[in-house]
Amino acid sequence: MSTTQHASDGRFPGGGIIASGLARSFGPVQAVASMDFSAPPGQVTALIGPNGSGKTTLLLMLASLLRPDAGTISVCGIDPVERPRDVRALLGWMPDTLGVWEALTAREILTTVGKLYGKDAAAARERADELLDLVKLGGYAHQPARVLSRGQQQRLSLARALVNDPAVLLLDEPASGLDPGARIDLRNLLRRFAAEGRTVVVSSHVLSELDEIADRAVFVSTGRTIREQSVDEAGAQSRRYGIQGLDARALMEALGKAGVRYGLPESQRRNGVTVQLASEAEAAALLRTLVSAGVAVTAFAPASGALEETYLSTMSSNGEAER
Repeated sequence: MSTTQHASDGRFPGGGIIASGLARSFGPVQAVASMDFSAPPGQVTALIGPNGSGKTTLLLMLASLLRPDAGTISVCGIDPVERPRDVRALLGWMPDTLGVWEALTAREILTTVGKLYGKDAAAARERADELLDLVKLGGYAHQPARVLSRGQQQRLSLARALVNDPAVLLLDEPASGLDPGARIDLRNLLRRFAAEGRTVVVSSHVLSELDEIADRAVFVSTGRTIREQSVDEAGAQSRRYGIQGLDARALMEALGKAGVRYGLPESQRRNGVTVQLASEAEAAALLRTLVSAGVAVTAFAPASGALEETYLSTMSSNGEAER
């Protein structure tokens, strides 16, 4: 995805999210020690970090649901600590589980939320039906939330976050439990929301999908911000490539003659190797070299996603591994 800001249709206030020096403790446990975070309008910002790194605590502070012990937050130019009602009017929050009102039907949940945002009964019902169609739950409108599958509940949770047509969306693991088709639908929706000028923040462990969704990423670890990077920058960095050929020995000999070091991953097939390459241009040059040497190359591609590559190198340099 390009890091260029998308055109907005003008319906949403600008400013996005800017947070600085955030800290939050729960008794003796410091969940967030020092986080800086920004998410511009018209883009999808990925929030990436291992379990226990403070991602959800950060999102709760941004959503005005948790007061920081220190630091400042601006959401579309508004301080959520001083003016939480104003921020909540602009914001859609999707936690990692649906959480409440399991005895109500999908339509009743969305209608009730619409009324809480000040809509009259007819407008709330109309918005509920519109959103159920948007997330492809129209056929489940009269089903109690408790009988919905995990993936269906996730789609309902997204619809709930959209009831007030928010300028800012905060999504915590939105793809959890979704089938492949629903994941594609989610990706397309989030790209559309960004193109409309909304500020979209997504926290997820599915890094390969974030390559397709996000414009930029903020990496956090042990309660601190450790790196920010655009997806374009991630794609241009040194990366591991997997190479496979019909004749593994011929492949390795050609790499040796070219002076390229290679390795065999733990789960590697017999006819494949991995190499570390500095850029896409270097990858293209190596592929030309192998083909010119008569190697029957059957696969040549990055061994991992761009953001996954950044994540692994960043966590390694910080002495942190996924727990």
